[in-house]
Amino acid sequence: MGFFDKLKEGLSKTRDSFAGAVDNIVNGRATIDDDMFDDLEETLVMADIGFDSSMAIIDDLRDRVAKERIRETDGVIQALKEIMAQRLLTDSAVTDIVRREGPTVLLVIGVNGVGKTTTIAKIANYLKSQGKSVLLCAGDTFRAAAIDQIQMWADRVGVPLVKKEEGSDPASVVFDGIQEAKNRSSDVLIIDTAGRLHNKKNLMKELEKIHSIIEREYGEACLESLLVLDASTGQNAVLQAKAFNEVTNITGLVLTKLDGTAKGGVVYPLQHECQVPVQWIGVGEGMDDLRPFDPASFVEAIFS
Repeated sequence: MGFFDKLKEGLSKTRDSFAGAVDNIVNGRATIDDDMFDDLEETLVMADIGFDSSMAIIDDLRDRVAKERIRETDGVIQALKEIMAQRLLTDSAVTDIVRREGPTVLLVIGVNGVGKTTTIAKIANYLKSQGKSVLLCAGDTFRAAAIDQIQMWADRVGVPLVKKEEGSDPASVVFDGIQEAKNRSSDVLIIDTAGRLHNKKNLMKELEKIHSIIEREYGEACLESLLVLDASTGQNAVLQAKAFNEVTNITGLVLTKLDGTAKGGVVYPLQHECQVPVQWIGVGEGMDDLRPFDPASFVEAIFS
């Protein structure tokens, strides 16, 4: 099964709750009127697309229907699909690591329980499959068994890992990771971090120290800070993203567990309200079930 088929399958609950409702609203009317637009907006909000994002999408739809004098229901749905895809394309700034020249550092952040460590393994697996040399760094030295867990994944993927004993200073592990990445001429260094949002001050200090070391020791590398979020939490994921943005500069989002949830629409408020692009999405437990985010495929899977 290709990734698009997995995406369609994974988004089945989102599609059932959203696309079916849209179809009923549009095709159940004899005329295109304000009530239809209001009902569509409500459906978008209920699909976790968010109030502001839903209003913006429907405003665009109203303008397009009027400008193009759309009178057929099929035309309304097609216009809605194109607008939803374009809004994600406009907001998204997905970085193509595979084509990038020079080293990259991925600093991976997220609260415990969102699948951060497995996400790191899946990103490493994908990049390795694309011919990139990857090095992992066990920067989460506080959580019990976190080092053992990332070691297990490193062994499974077949990539090296830099680590120290539990309780070590995360910044010192990152320092060692950078030196090893230089020695190996690694294309990508992926750094795990502790998932502690409840103490923002300590987390901020820790991340600032890590950023300082990366800038000082590896200034030639392109640094990305990826926040891992659980899609099934819906609007709580948006609140998490906003909270982490207060602590550090997030450059991209990784949305996990899109399969089995009806809240796939959360990609819209995440990008619209947080102004941070979704760069990776996960639709399953398999190693190949996390890929770079493609907005057009995402919207097509919701409507297919």
